[in-house]
Amino acid sequence: MKLERLLPGLSIAALGLVVLVTLLSLVWRGSEPQPFMVASANPYASEAGAEILRAGGSATDAAIAVQAVLSLVEPESSGLAGGAFLLHYDKTADRLDAYDGRETAPMGATPALFLDEEGKSLPFLEAMIGGSSVGTPGVVKMMWLAHREHGRLPWADLFTPAIRLSEDGFAVAPKLAEAIARDPVLMQMPVAQDYFYRLDADGTRVPAAEGDILKNPAYAETLKRIAAEGWRGFYEGPVAEEIVAAVQNAPMRPGTLSMDDFAAYEAKKREPVCAPYRAYRVCSMPPPTSGGITALQILGILSHYDLKGMEPMTQMSVHFIAEAMKLAYADRDKYIGDPDFVSVPAKAMLDPAYLERRSEELDASITRGKARPGELPDGRAMNWGLNQPVDMPSTSHFSIVDAQGNVVSMTTTVEGPFGSHLMAGGMMLNNQLTDFSFLPEVDGEPVANAVAPGKRPRSSMTPAIVFDGNGEFYAAIGSPGGSRIIAYVTQTLIALIDWDMDMKTAISLPRFVDRNGPLEIEAGTPLEDLAPALRELGHTVEARELMSGLHGIRVTPEGLDGAADPRRDGNVVSELP
Repeated sequence: MKLERLLPGLSIAALGLVVLVTLLSLVWRGSEPQPFMVASANPYASEAGAEILRAGGSATDAAIAVQAVLSLVEPESSGLAGGAFLLHYDKTADRLDAYDGRETAPMGATPALFLDEEGKSLPFLEAMIGGSSVGTPGVVKMMWLAHREHGRLPWADLFTPAIRLSEDGFAVAPKLAEAIARDPVLMQMPVAQDYFYRLDADGTRVPAAEGDILKNPAYAETLKRIAAEGWRGFYEGPVAEEIVAAVQNAPMRPGTLSMDDFAAYEAKKREPVCAPYRAYRVCSMPPPTSGGITALQILGILSHYDLKGMEPMTQMSVHFIAEAMKLAYADRDKYIGDPDFVSVPAKAMLDPAYLERRSEELDASITRGKARPGELPDGRAMNWGLNQPVDMPSTSHFSIVDAQGNVVSMTTTVEGPFGSHLMAGGMMLNNQLTDFSFLPEVDGEPVANAVAPGKRPRSSMTPAIVFDGNGEFYAAIGSPGGSRIIAYVTQTLIALIDWDMDMKTAISLPRFVDRNGPLEIEAGTPLEDLAPALRELGHTVEARELMSGLHGIRVTPEGLDGAADPRRDGNVVSELP
């Protein structure tokens, strides 16, 4: 149909003017800031993500830029030589995808990897430091896979912020400075000692302090290779060769990681785990992380109780949440491992009838003490021994919402702090293999999370995306913290959903954790005032530093609401209309 017939009475010249004005208005509208938000553990990383979003990038594009920068400015927690889990929500397709970039054990690994000559578990520090703890890194291939499906900007452009910072330098953040100063081994490690320490006038090594400027030309070269060659720039050629050499020639416990392990590594797409909670639907990562299933179990057990009526941070709310944690952590320690190697009874663990039965084990008047794993109908699962891991509270998390409403919730780690303490290509190498059970069997029963060649160690990472009752995106959240991650994320979801808190308030709440042992409460918070009342219920209460690092974003009628954990160095960068 001709335009004259749509707009009768206008001359051709006038019609041309209408068209011109329309086009100009579209251009003007396109130049206005679009709503987006990035919440990460470091201002450099948050700004890198925002830079990519301003250039028209997607949430996935921004996530790649954020990770590349975190590898530089927060090397104690995550990096390209580590692993990660990424949840992605595609707003247009209304689709949620889960990307698994977890490290794998080298083909030379054996079940006795972390046992001494007498068959006993090694001390954690001895197991952690050196080449034998390094798994085949998974982050870069995972990011490549996610970018292929959800990226908008060219792959190479996403590394520009990190390359610039590597060459020009960045100011050391308080958390990094503290981690360097208190590390007992880093100063003794080749490469790392020259990077993180300087020599003073009398030749003494001095750790990099807060505000010092660090440059990392070796990392810049690694990034340039990845930018130019894609995943092959990391898994083939000089970068992989340098990592393998560092592992095989480590001064402490050399490892078997080889170029064949790099060639064999594949990132995977997996089906997210989701379950209802109140009027919402909570989704997270499936195994090999235990985070998603365990968090959903806690929420499923608590769905039978009125947490809103108990109110936040009261004796009863802390007691009931802690008791639900005990039950879920007990199941976690028995049943969860790499699903490509063991049968994980995920469906049975999240069955509403099973969780209702578990909820009946809670008692308002007393703690149950040490919880036993629940009885599941899957006979194969019942044959597993209890996992014997030793994990440390490191890692990093970031949440991103782009202008089109796409969402990334990504948790990333080198374990550590500072991973294996080996450094190659300007990166800290992970010690992720210590997330396996040190003991391959317990009381004659094989452990689901035992070491095996090519296997992915069980994780606790719990990136979460929540949808409201209409199926619309509601929130993205996650945290570092070792096995405490699950409790940190679950508590925050309860605060958002049951207690109607905004993101900042929910993230800032005092933390408490019960991993089926003592009830750990955050020292120096009002929770210490509750300790006597909790002890009256039979809890063994221990006050300690609980360093969550929650970074979340939620949708409100007024727009996006994001927050960064005040316990760390992170921030939120947003542009809202």
